[in-house]
Amino acid sequence: MENLREIVCVLLLAACCVALWFVPPPQALAMSEGEAVRARVVSVDDSLLETHGFLEFGTQHLEVEILQGQKKGQTFRAANELRAQMELDKRFSAGDTALVIVRTDDVPGKSVLVARDHWRLGWAIGLFGAFCLLLCAFGGWTGVKALFSFVFSCFVVWKGMIPLALRGWPASWTAFAATCLLTAVIMYLVAGPTRKGLAAFLGSSLGVFAGLAMAHVFGRLMHINGATLPYVQALLYSGYDFLDLPDVFIGAAVLASSGAVMDLAMDIASGVEEVARHNPSLPARELLKSGLRIGRSVTGTMTTTLLLAYSGGFLTLLMAFAAQGTAPRDFLNSMLVSAELVKTLIGSFSLVLVAPFTAFVSARVFRPA
Repeated sequence: MENLREIVCVLLLAACCVALWFVPPPQALAMSEGEAVRARVVSVDDSLLETHGFLEFGTQHLEVEILQGQKKGQTFRAANELRAQMELDKRFSAGDTALVIVRTDDVPGKSVLVARDHWRLGWAIGLFGAFCLLLCAFGGWTGVKALFSFVFSCFVVWKGMIPLALRGWPASWTAFAATCLLTAVIMYLVAGPTRKGLAAFLGSSLGVFAGLAMAHVFGRLMHINGATLPYVQALLYSGYDFLDLPDVFIGAAVLASSGAVMDLAMDIASGVEEVARHNPSLPARELLKSGLRIGRSVTGTMTTTLLLAYSGGFLTLLMAFAAQGTAPRDFLNSMLVSAELVKTLIGSFSLVLVAPFTAFVSARVFRPA
């Protein structure tokens, strides 16, 4: 009976993923001039490229063969502009697979296509497929449920949270609502409609809410304007100048820490459940003490894990400060580092607070009747 319930839940989650797939995206403010298709680079002409130190500037001319679409098999010329920006520039070699823009009126040998980027989706799909196989082989039925929750999380963020934020909904509260939804679904899949799942959900939601409130307070006290997020200027100039960037920053911080908070809440709820199972007569006060002890032993490593995860995202920035001999007082006060510091500390606060919240809720849920 329980296995049947789990199968039905997974099928419902799969149906939700399919339904979210057909949710229309936000209306594009600028229409694409053509179709992006795969093409094989036949030859390369680098004669117009100039090298300035580590950077290259100029136009790389390509000859490409279209691999898909109506013009499959036809050969075109393509241009790849290099602007001396290492994070954006791409350089092609003969034999590479590129993503190019083709219009219906393009004529082979006369039209010049735009080379957008390297084609990476094939390898990405292969890597994701290997991940799915490993997860299902190692986790069995639990791995299958985890895979569906992973896919569902992607759809909720891409098809739900982001379009709503682009329509002007408060990004921080939209992220919080998305986090609560994902927490409920994942806890239900992992623990089922049990007291453990309820305790983990309530503790996790309280921890994320506390982090959200603190992010609103300290983000404004420290004048974090949200401009440190990538592609903010491009987003504003695309017609979304009405966005509240500090609020978007807070939403990003909440979303980034929610996974670790969810994990810790489930650990504590599971530990209290085991204690209550072995001693059903244990009062709520003792269950609370057990939950707090479990939380103390786990919180230390989890906060360090969060710190290292965030540090990896701006490692080169810290290396640049170190190479320039910048004093810690100076770079810790900079906007870039302060923004990451707020994200790290808010996530750590959520982790620390979720432990007593979950311990308290678990003690109330598992107390003797």
